[in-house]
Amino acid sequence: MSVRELRRNYHRQIFEQMVRFQTNKKSGLEYPNFADGDSRASREIAWGIVDRLKTVGTYQTISSQTIGSKFENITASFIEEVFQLLGHIRPGNWFYSTRYAISQFDQYEHLEYLDRFKKSAEDPLLASALGEDYIIRPDIVIGRQLITDEEINRYGKVVFSDEETASMTTLREANADSSRPLLHASISCKWTIRSDRVQNARTEALNLIRNRKGRLPHIAVVTAEPLPTRLAAIALGTGDVDCVYHFALHEMREAIEEIDNEDQMDMLNIMIQGKRLRDISDLPFDLAM
Repeated sequence: MSVRELRRNYHRQIFEQMVRFQTNKKSGLEYPNFADGDSRASREIAWGIVDRLKTVGTYQTISSQTIGSKFENITASFIEEVFQLLGHIRPGNWFYSTRYAISQFDQYEHLEYLDRFKKSAEDPLLASALGEDYIIRPDIVIGRQLITDEEINRYGKVVFSDEETASMTTLREANADSSRPLLHASISCKWTIRSDRVQNARTEALNLIRNRKGRLPHIAVVTAEPLPTRLAAIALGTGDVDCVYHFALHEMREAIEEIDNEDQMDMLNIMIQGKRLRDISDLPFDLAM
């Protein structure tokens, strides 16, 4: 199956399970639930995306918590399916999960010991100084299992069990104390973009950056937010996340062109040309780097 077909299936699942049409109580206008009902531009762009994807939503109610959970699961499945197609480009024993604590991975194993120490400490000042938010559970994690010496030596003798060469690398299972997998990627899923959600994504990213021991995992954000000016709140700038990925970037761009909104188009082009915003279909390929 091609990436194009998997992308279509991704959108079909999102619309069947998540997209709902709502009515603005003030204006009486309908809008998809990934738009801001009080913003004309947001409504128009969202409807443009709906029309181009040629999928069907419903008017049934759905809670924001359910939307968040489904968005994570559907997105994780899409990434896994596409990444499997790239196995010859990025081989490895990978696993995909939602809401998995980073302390379960090699680079952040020490946070579990720190957490135990904090909980056992009787000094409230010490507990306060250590904080409480260093062990996070990203929406989606991609991990890589460690490699056995047998696999490393598949095509010839590369390593030996009785010598010191390559004896500290965490990729090699023979060197590991706990055989915890390596965290390859942390992905935050935001159905829409609001200031509090942006801050949450940035906090998680900075946590991953500052607390790691070893290689930094890929850090990405996936969203369905239709307004480029709101996407800019998380997409612009560097240092926090690798890139932001939109669930239907090409359709969003066409929708903005149709309504001829110059401000939104200018911001969209800035983010795309600045390599800060890409389509969901680009994400698995970027993870293969």
